[in-house]
Amino acid sequence: MDLNADLGEGFGSWRLGDDHALLDLISSANVACGFHAGDAATMHRVCAGAAERGVAVGAQVGYRDLAGFGRRHIAYDFAELRDETIYQLGALDAFCRLYRSRVRYLKPHGALYHAAARGEGQAAALVAAISGYDHELPVLCQPGTVLAQLAAGAGLRVVAEGFADRNYLPNGTLVPRSSPDALVTDPEQVAVRAVRMAVERTLVAVDGTVIPAPVESICLHGDTPGAVRCAELVRAALIDAGVTPTPFA
Repeated sequence: MDLNADLGEGFGSWRLGDDHALLDLISSANVACGFHAGDAATMHRVCAGAAERGVAVGAQVGYRDLAGFGRRHIAYDFAELRDETIYQLGALDAFCRLYRSRVRYLKPHGALYHAAARGEGQAAALVAAISGYDHELPVLCQPGTVLAQLAAGAGLRVVAEGFADRNYLPNGTLVPRSSPDALVTDPEQVAVRAVRMAVERTLVAVDGTVIPAPVESICLHGDTPGAVRCAELVRAALIDAGVTPTPFA
């Protein structure tokens, strides 16, 4: 089972999360590419740390929205979103190549993640960007979404993702961040949820419904309070359950 986290989400003198500590605990790093967060120095630093630790680097592409952290929906033209996705892929890939590595997968961020899960327009733009840039790049997203279906239809590898630190609705979608129960903040509960996803391939929704969770990668948000402690407990719990965190790419 892969264990991924969102990293590189600082910008300039502003830092968010403890990238250094998380790189010691995860197997894949979703690195911000300068649009919703991140900058050249941050991308360079995270790529160097990931290469040193054998952590796979994925491009976490987002809307051009530093002020809103990429969590506000933007109605993009197809070609513009395709090209801005390629731009972000190329920027991060350049820093990976400094360490004889490369971007290993793509994951959308924030509002783009949700828009591509529900709507064909933005999902198709992401698929076109990946197909044009590197058809071998996997797409990390929730299973059963529009993005997952279009990517698979285009011959791309789709890697199903689950969230240990986010609550789910009974229909298998995430509780909106605007809701007070969107996040799971108890590190021990996060660890229990991660093991359940890895071993039983299920999760429990906010109303107690048991939902299938056929995932290959478990996400922890680097900007969540106590993210490092959560990652420590999740990694230890997975190993105790006989599951070794390993990059999927």
